[in-house]
Amino acid sequence: MRVVLAPMEGVLDHLMRDLLTKIGGYDLCVTEFVRVVDQLISERAFFRLCPELKNANAYGSTTEAGTPVRVQLLGQHPTCMAENAAKVIELGSHGVDINFGCPSKMVNNNRGGAVLLKDPENLYQIISAVKNATPKDTIVSAKIRLGYEDKSLAIENAQAVESAGANELTVHARTKVEGYKPPAHWHWIAKIKQHIDIPVIANGDIFTLDDAQKCREISDCQDIMVGRGALMLPNLGQVIKQIAPVMPWNEVQALLLEYTCCETYGDKSKYYPNRIKQWLKYLKLQYTEADELFQEIRTLKTAQAIKDLL
Repeated sequence: MRVVLAPMEGVLDHLMRDLLTKIGGYDLCVTEFVRVVDQLISERAFFRLCPELKNANAYGSTTEAGTPVRVQLLGQHPTCMAENAAKVIELGSHGVDINFGCPSKMVNNNRGGAVLLKDPENLYQIISAVKNATPKDTIVSAKIRLGYEDKSLAIENAQAVESAGANELTVHARTKVEGYKPPAHWHWIAKIKQHIDIPVIANGDIFTLDDAQKCREISDCQDIMVGRGALMLPNLGQVIKQIAPVMPWNEVQALLLEYTCCETYGDKSKYYPNRIKQWLKYLKLQYTEADELFQEIRTLKTAQAIKDLL
């Protein structure tokens, strides 16, 4: 069984990937998406989103803990997507992931993410172009939802992904219209699995060991992807694999302090205060202490002030 750390724009960045993979239990990280429009993305932009590329070796990019990191691309034009996929593989990414699942209205209005699920042929053309532009041994994966407005094309979209040559598929068990509203329809992932042969990773509403076990049973998937759950419970990967109990609050506090000490952003930056408050909103769903801490720091505006309180 693999537990994959999901991409979450504006939340699960490289700093969080580093923190969570040092805890352990995660087998692969997928980055926040790189928006591909009509040009080749600069190396600087790729390195900014995925600093782990600087750690790339014969096995690809990794976090400091050694967990593989795969860059995710989002776009609609096959040729441009292929050029950027080839570039990111050249830079050392552990494969390339293609985003067909983002539900953002802004992204969808610009013909990116989940809106492409209306057109299985477009999925096929993008993935085919990426496969043809990258070395034969490159892992090309895709992430989809069950559809845009409904699930009528779920199986056809999955078959298009496979036919185009993708190595694996992650399925978020909701449509775009359903967003993140419960429940996740894990049984639909099992339906998809019956029609394709490539490995499938199940995603959606996995917050606990019990969720993971039910998801694996209902979806018929060995591998799962977690996102919000990993922010709610930092050692969720370990808990799912039953190699550690739920992390106690005092250890979570230590993580929050470690996150404060990151030197990438100075005290004058809004980055850290905004991110840690956002993280606490997830943590309070697992720890009552997180809500109490959030109330104490919500008016603080600098990393140093938050560090002093912690």
